[in-house]
Amino acid sequence: MGKVLLGISASPRKNGNCELMIKEIHAGMGAGWELRLARLSDFGIKPCQACYQCLFDKMRCPQGDGLLALLEEISSADAWIAAAPTYLLSANASLKRFLDRGLQFYAFVDRLWGKPAVAVSVAGIEGMEGSTKLNVDSLAKLAFADLRGSAVFYGALPGETLLSPENRQSALRLAKSLLDPSARMVSEGPACPVCGGDTFRFLPNGEAKCMLCSGSGKYGWKEDHLAIDIRTGDHPLFLTREDVIRHAEWLRGMKQQFLDRRKELKEVVKEYLSVGTVVGRPD
Repeated sequence: MGKVLLGISASPRKNGNCELMIKEIHAGMGAGWELRLARLSDFGIKPCQACYQCLFDKMRCPQGDGLLALLEEISSADAWIAAAPTYLLSANASLKRFLDRGLQFYAFVDRLWGKPAVAVSVAGIEGMEGSTKLNVDSLAKLAFADLRGSAVFYGALPGETLLSPENRQSALRLAKSLLDPSARMVSEGPACPVCGGDTFRFLPNGEAKCMLCSGSGKYGWKEDHLAIDIRTGDHPLFLTREDVIRHAEWLRGMKQQFLDRRKELKEVVKEYLSVGTVVGRPD
């Protein structure tokens, strides 16, 4: 029986560059792999309501959209791909809406943990991907995957990404990394020693923060390259299974903190209830 590769496309374009790169990666994996394609637009994922019901009791979101069906698809797959196009220097909103519902991932941690995944970013203009790579990397990491590789592909017109031999070669490298953990892709520039992320915020006094795992540390020049010494933060979300369970318990504990301080907090809110005018869409 063959294995299943799930491709998650955040693009509203059917058969656009995101889907084409997913299929190109699948082609590089050889025989024995079935490709299942999940278009986020088909799942109708709604915005998170911050109700925290996904953390308690049955641990299921009450909204009744396609989120749980999508998580079942990821859980059942042997490996998966997250692909998103760049819209105004960031990933299409459907990917962020999915990621915003990420507290539901905790109910699936045993089935999601360590599943091989790769991340695909598509941008129409070279160098204009903005935070899209960070967005798709974050989805893979926060869904507890073993992120084996991540690449940005440039091409504005449908099919344009596949006209580039370099893009096809990168797709093949992503395929090989899914098949073999020793073939995982690593950043060609500075990378976080904790999570492998390559997006940083540089702060005063030689401080740097990894924007993927939120760890922080020092940076400086070592011989002829920039060295970044990131250390694990207080709330690691995906580094170990134990960290995941610990963070979920911390989140659940916030409910009791709210109940214990409800009177104090309501007094703060009450001072601002009459400030400002609420506007909305005309009827």
